Amino acid sequence: MTGVTADRGLVPVTIETVDTKVFASAIDWPGWSRSGKGEPQALEALVAQAARYATVARRAGLHVPDALTVADMDIVERVAGDASTTFGVPGRVTESDLRPATSAQAERIAHLVQAAWDTLADVVAAAPAELRKGPRGGGRDRDKMVAHVEDAERAYVRKIGLRPPANAPMDAVRTAHPCRVVRGRSATRRADSRGMSWTTHGRSRTGATAAEGSWTARRRRSGARG
Repeated sequence: MTGVTADRGLVPVTIETVDTKVFASAIDWPGWSRSGKGEPQALEALVAQAARYATVARRAGLHVPDALTVADMDIVERVAGDASTTFGVPGRVTESDLRPATSAQAERIAHLVQAAWDTLADVVAAAPAELRKGPRGGGRDRDKMVAHVEDAERAYVRKIGLRPPANAPMDAVRTAHPCRVVRGRSATRRADSRGMSWTTHGRSRTGATAAEGSWTARRRRSGARG
């Protein structure tokens, strides 16, 4: 799993759709996922995010292809979204998530997820407590943003079998269970009898939440007050 389709050099993408929005997600690059009002807009947003996501990939020792266009996005699966999609996050486990993965492929994903967490930690450390508000005065300040990311992360790590206490700091959970949090239960993506996904989906979503938090904090700290 190199992140591109070997024979064509394209980036495999899944599309998740509800009436109000569409998510395009690069399935082999956890954290690289964007939305738009329709499929074309979602794909354009995904391509526009490539340079930003490349900073996470470089930290993991990987390289996002340069000068990507929408034509380089290879749609391999389309699924109907759910309540999570409507809320504003990609929520569906796809057939692509359930593909068998080798240990090397799982390790690659693990490095990317860890890189997203490390990037967030660096951005938070450099950000002031009070961040610039949005055009209508909204937006979380630094500590509330971190708490939001950790709350989301607790939900996603349940997909790989962990049940952290509600008040447990997620950095402590990752330290105590590094293989479980980063690599999941095994190198194989599968689903258990209850339909819960023991897949890269849970790990990818923690990476996505961390990456999104770091980008938001970096964007808003430039105009922070105090």
